[in-house]
Amino acid sequence: MIAAMQTPAARVALIHATALAVAPIASAFERLWPEARRMNLLDDSLSVDRAQAGELTPEMTGRFIDLARYAKGTGCDGILFTCSAFGPAIEAAGDAVGIPTLKPNEAMFEEALALGVGASAGTDQPARLGLIATFAASIPSMSEELLALARQRGQRIELHTVFVPEAMDDLARGDAGLHHRKVAAAGGKDLRDCAAVMLAQFSMAQAQPQVQASLSCPVLSSPDCAVLALKKRMNHA
Repeated sequence: MIAAMQTPAARVALIHATALAVAPIASAFERLWPEARRMNLLDDSLSVDRAQAGELTPEMTGRFIDLARYAKGTGCDGILFTCSAFGPAIEAAGDAVGIPTLKPNEAMFEEALALGVGASAGTDQPARLGLIATFAASIPSMSEELLALARQRGQRIELHTVFVPEAMDDLARGDAGLHHRKVAAAGGKDLRDCAAVMLAQFSMAQAQPQVQASLSCPVLSSPDCAVLALKKRMNHA
């Protein structure tokens, strides 16, 4: 008898603008999609250049397209970007390669809006959502993306953002405990009345339990949401 040929597991490119995102997304894959074959691409100058420029430039967008084309050329079936301040560049990269390409926070936004619908049902008030970030440059682009998605759905939301200065530096120095405490304190102080609170950066995922302990509403982190969404999208492709 001829042995049945097994379909190769999906090959996924994980593209990072900071090394701090690598471990959280690896953990999410190991728990939620362990059979996926992963490759990691890191250009840690992207986050530095984005912060210095103060805006997303055409040159940066071109670099994202180049990274996506390289990933496709290695045989990847899908791409997950883990960098949260580059939404339009990621959209352009996905258009250029024509394979399932996911922005880091798409799935988390979908879940937050669904929770907002439930919280505001039966009232004439907009849903109050919270966003905590440790990379300041990500707040404008993420806010615009979330508000645009809400408008497309005819959903009214009130978004409250909190920036936690120096927390990312704490994490980079290896002081995860201090990072987690700062993030939890910021959320517990300013976002108590939200229907859901989102952690903006992949690197913040391990702080989720402490943030959740400080709040009564659901606290969402992007890696788990992103892995499940990419798996679903690639299965449908």
